[in-house]
Amino acid sequence: MHLKSIELSGFKSFAKKNVFEFNSPISAIVGPNGSGKSNVAEAFRFVLGEQSIKSMRGKRGEDLIWNGATSEPRANRAAVKVIFDNNKKIFDIDFPEVIIERIVHRDGLNEYLINGSVVRLKDVLELLARAHIGASGHHIISQGEADKILNANSKDRKGMVEDALGLKLYQYKRQESERKLSKTFENIAQVQALRKEIAPHLKFLKKQVEKLEKTEEQRKELLALAQEYFKREEAYISFSREALAKEKEPLSKELEKLSKESKDAKKLIELESGLSVIQKQKDELTREIGKLEGFLIAEEKIIENEKKLRASDELKTVRLKEVESLYQEIKNLLNLEAVKNKIADFINDRKHKIDSKMTTEAEAKIRELKKRLAESETKLGTLKKKEHEISEAEKVVFRAKSLENELGSRLNLLKTREDSLSLIEDEFRRELEEVGHLVGVSTLHLKGLQSPSDWEDRKKQEERKHSIQRLKIRLEDSSISGAEEISREYRETSERDEFLARELLDLEKSAQTLLELIKELETRLAAEFSSGLESINKSFEKLFITMFGGGSASLTLTKESRRHGVSTGQIEAEDEAGELELEEGLDIKVSLPKKKIRGLMMLSGGERALTSIALIFAISQVNPPPFIVLDETDAALDESNSKKYGDLVELLSEHSQLILITHNRETMSRAGIIYGVTMGSSGVSKLLSISFEEATEVAK
Repeated sequence: MHLKSIELSGFKSFAKKNVFEFNSPISAIVGPNGSGKSNVAEAFRFVLGEQSIKSMRGKRGEDLIWNGATSEPRANRAAVKVIFDNNKKIFDIDFPEVIIERIVHRDGLNEYLINGSVVRLKDVLELLARAHIGASGHHIISQGEADKILNANSKDRKGMVEDALGLKLYQYKRQESERKLSKTFENIAQVQALRKEIAPHLKFLKKQVEKLEKTEEQRKELLALAQEYFKREEAYISFSREALAKEKEPLSKELEKLSKESKDAKKLIELESGLSVIQKQKDELTREIGKLEGFLIAEEKIIENEKKLRASDELKTVRLKEVESLYQEIKNLLNLEAVKNKIADFINDRKHKIDSKMTTEAEAKIRELKKRLAESETKLGTLKKKEHEISEAEKVVFRAKSLENELGSRLNLLKTREDSLSLIEDEFRRELEEVGHLVGVSTLHLKGLQSPSDWEDRKKQEERKHSIQRLKIRLEDSSISGAEEISREYRETSERDEFLARELLDLEKSAQTLLELIKELETRLAAEFSSGLESINKSFEKLFITMFGGGSASLTLTKESRRHGVSTGQIEAEDEAGELELEEGLDIKVSLPKKKIRGLMMLSGGERALTSIALIFAISQVNPPPFIVLDETDAALDESNSKKYGDLVELLSEHSQLILITHNRETMSRAGIIYGVTMGSSGVSKLLSISFEEATEVAK
């Protein structure tokens, strides 16, 4: 059993939760008219994604929700849940059981769930499509729809059969491919129009770019020449500056040294107040030393004369005070010998002693004079030293001034050369800037400077300079304004044209692929339809014979030429190249036993019901769905035909589960389980069930 159960809660007349379990190949739902049996079939449509409220006998979404009664308040939502057994993987989902649930709220909002997870309607439809299940497919046949296939025109009938055979998917793919092909052809036309539109502009841009290419060749020639010229010129300037710096450095250092020496000498002269002052001081000291030396000689003569006078004993004098002192000492001596000795000592002491006041004073003066003389000589030495220093400083100042003048002349010559070199460098920078505007500043990277040994005659540089001037004039004359914009526009336009060419090629390939796909789909559709139609005819023939005890029945393919719905007979005079379309359809041909009936219009109501049932069952057997819901499709059958209908039901149950909504006792007898639906005065549908299979087991 693929279909396990369906659960209704708040759906239409099922106010409370009701569960229909389908554990038998044939399940019947019975009950009086208006009890809510057909609501079960509509519940199947609802949960499987039906979007037409009208097909479920409503106008709005809230019409599907229990609206309330005296015993039961109205519900805020309606929910239907259907449960499938997926052990045989009829659904492409990795669950042993698949639960699909749909909930509608009073505001019209719908919710879809698969195994409790909220999903989109698209997800539900895709999941069901793989198992040949749909909301309004051939497996749910409600009241009055059994005869629909007989009443339909041939084209619609063919569509019903294609739907039953599962060919709608291929038809949709073909229609989608045709739509894509039509869009592809539109895109091809648009791309071709775009290429045609940009072609003149591209041609103009190409001519401009050719001119630019010629200019670019001249620019490259100028660049190569300028790089060589500027490289050598910068080398010449660089090494010339280095040479000047080397010549200037020692001169500057020497001049700085002389300046420092001269400055120090001048400071010395200023500090000593000049040479004349020093010489005057020196003369005064010399005279002072002469006087002191004279005084010293005089005093020494005095001492010498005094010494000569004292050299003889007769002329020596003794002071009275000394004699008085001697008298006092010997007066009290009683011993004559002691007196003699005392006097002798006195005489000896005075005999060689020079004790003259004049001498003492002279010696004091000599000492003073010698001291003054030493001080004067020291000052004189200092003055002489200062005189020498000042003299030397004056010589240094004079020599420094002379050398400064000489060095200044040499530095002026170097300054002249440096100024000349600066002019050359300024000219170099100006030319570099001018050429940079023409060839691009970033391209003039001056690397690999030449060494002095690689220098060449300056005349060659002049020749290069003249050549550069000529090329500059040519470039300025031939330059096109907005060259970068033109190149970029040409490149972008070319890329656009190439892209469109590739796009056109891709579109043509895509169109070819789509044509092949459409052809393949049409071939497959024709093959599948032909094979399916053959199988349907076999089953239809067999079931028809079973139902009528003989005769024959078949579906035949027809082709009609139509133009805007006009039949062929009205346009026979039309040109074959006109707006004729070939439409395919299906006609039903039946032949009843013992009756000369060749068309559907000649069948009675019961015969039409049996024929439609046989055809529906035949279609269902070719591509059997997991379950089929038949809502009172046997209502028009008599007792005899009901038995035949029951036989067909049992035959059909071998391939699909059947849920039969019926009043027919014969049909009920074929069911393994019967659900009875009743409705009381409250308007609530209630559910009763009888399982014959369980009862049989219990009886055994």
